[in-house]
Formats: sequence, structure tokens, C-alpha cells
Amino acid sequence: MKSFKLTEKEMNDLADRFPTPFLVASLDKIEENYRFLRKHLPRVKVFYAMKANPTEAILRKMASLGANFDVASDGEIRQLHGMGISGDRMIYANTVKTVPGLEAAARYGVHRFTFDDESEIAKLAHFVPGAEVLVRISVENKKAMVDLNTKFGTAPDNALNLLRKAQEAGLRAAGICFHVGSQSLAAEAYEEALLLCRRLFDEAKATGLALTKLDIGGGLPAPSADGLPVDLAVMMQSINRQIERLFPETEVWSEPGRYMCSTAVNLVTSVIGTKQRGDESWYILDEGVYGALSGVIFDHWTYELECFKRGDKYSSTFAGPSCDGIDVVRRELMAPKLELGDRILVPNCGAYTSASATTFNGFSVAPTVVWEEQKLYREETAVS
Repeated sequence: MKSFKLTEKEMNDLADRFPTPFLVASLDKIEENYRFLRKHLPRVKVFYAMKANPTEAILRKMASLGANFDVASDGEIRQLHGMGISGDRMIYANTVKTVPGLEAAARYGVHRFTFDDESEIAKLAHFVPGAEVLVRISVENKKAMVDLNTKFGTAPDNALNLLRKAQEAGLRAAGICFHVGSQSLAAEAYEEALLLCRRLFDEAKATGLALTKLDIGGGLPAPSADGLPVDLAVMMQSINRQIERLFPETEVWSEPGRYMCSTAVNLVTSVIGTKQRGDESWYILDEGVYGALSGVIFDHWTYELECFKRGDKYSSTFAGPSCDGIDVVRRELMAPKLELGDRILVPNCGAYTSASATTFNGFSVAPTVVWEEQKLYREETAVS
């Protein structure tokens, strides 16, 4: 699958109208990613992990396509409710919930929850009695960029015990969930987790506990500056074969986030400062790791920087605008000589970028414009 990527002319046309930095989101690409997943995982019910990118235009596009939503806080529940999205389309998939979060869930009709510890059961039973719960188990995956199983997930051998206790507390013990980790590059991690879940489903059935739901979490990868070393279609097809073989009658859910939005957004940023430090050229950008490029810190992410300029290339460092020395985006990148005002395009910038940006040093969070709306503007301007 190709990423959405502006041409140099398209980038400059937009930058002549919007001050940098800004993000450009393609809703057509969001739809393409959604339909690609539905094609290769046809039985999987999608709960978009809105934490990856909660831009309202993206949420509305996902809702119009029929997607559901993975929420993690009262803020996310309230945002969706304010857009007219029912709590029936949400799963509260943060295994540890705040009181405001549970109050919002009760108020707006969220009835699906995940948990991984006995301490959550009483909270759920009090605020959302009769709620449907899935226990999250820990799984191993050494090929995930971000490990999510150190902090989350009970030991598999404790899963059914927790579900029974939840049922005794008046909750509906519905199933099991797992997350192989963010940016997983191996279908084998899903396959092994599915085998483990099948064993737990069988053990539950043997003891009179009928489980009907399986949530395979997120983790599907997106390309970085180094590309994507796996074939997504083949990866999804492998996962789907295991689902069909092991869970032919089970309702299966997934929580894609990075996969859904990463390739649909570009960042446009500008050079606001230049330095020569020894043999290394330094370029200071108007966006950095405290803003939309926070993945450098949080995800160990390497962003592609498209300079467009021609000419000889030299070892260069690109840094953000803040007064913190950690605000460095790329080091020793071969790049042409740049000048103040030169614009740089950063593709594949849609996941955990604007969502985790801060206002450190008083810098504003980069706004997002919708590409399809800008195309319409250009067409109308050309006609007039």
C-alpha cells in the first residue's frame, strides 16, 4: 500500500496559505486503509484506537465507514459523545479506569470494558453493573517496537479466575483480549496469541464458562523512514487463516490505531535556523519532538524528511525549535544545503504525532487541514 504524500508543488501551494508547521490529512487514505483491513480480515469488527489520532475529521470519517472506537478515558468518551457517536460503539480498553472515566461510561452508555486485575472488578460492578468484560492477557512478542505487555495483561493462567470473579460480581464475562505490542512486524505473534486464547476458550467451556468475544488488539505496522519490511496483505491473511481455523463462531474485534492513520497524514515544516557545528550542518525546524515529531522519543521512531532541494548532500542534523537539547529529530542524515524558509515534508506522520504533541516552551500544537477540502478549494478558485 502506498502512503499519502504531497508533491513539492502541492506542499508549497498549501504552505503559501497556511503558516508552518501544519499537518495535512487525507480522508481518502483513511478510507483506503479501513477497506484494506476489512478485505483481508473480513470477520473482524474494527474499534479504531482514537488515541493514535483523535482529529475530528478522521473520527467522523471512521464513524461514517461503520467503525467503532477504542477509548481510554472520560475525555475520549466525551469527545465522541459530543460528535453524536453512541457509547454502544465504544470499548473502554484501558485496563485501569479512573472514576471520571467510569462515570462518563455509565452516563453515555459504554458497556464494553477490558481489565487485567481483580482490583478493577469492584469498580466496574459499582459504576457499570452488568457490563460486558474481557480479560486482557499478556503475550510475548520480541518483534514489536513498543512492548505493551510489561505494564498490561494478566498471566494467561490467571485469566479464567478473573473472569469467574467478574461474573460472580454481576458482570458479564464475555471473552479474552490481548495486544501483541505496537508496530508488530510478525504475524507469528498474533498466531501464537490466538493459539493461547483457543486453549483458554476450551478450558473455560469445560468448566461451564461460555466465552463469545475475542479482541486481538492493535499492533499492525506502518512504514517509517526505513520503509515497511513486511507485506501487510500477507500478514493480515495469515492472521485471518488462524482466526477462521481457531475461532469460526466467535465474534472477533480489533483495535487498529497506527495502521489506520499513520500513512494518511503529512507534516509540513520549515527551516527557521541554520548552524555549522564542526563538519555537521544543523537545521532548526519549526516543529520538533515536543510537537508532532514526538514519536522520536515515545516510539523510537525514525521520520522520513523530504527536502526536495537538488544538489550535493552532506551529513546533517535536524532539530526542533525548543530550548531543550533533546529536541533532535534526525542525526547524520545526508541532505542538500538548506536555507532559512526552505520547507520540508514529513510523510507517514499521522499516528501518535499531533495526538501526543505538547505546548512546551509555549509553542502551539500544529493544526491539521484536510487534503480533500483543500483540493475542493483549489478547484473552486480555479473556476472563479
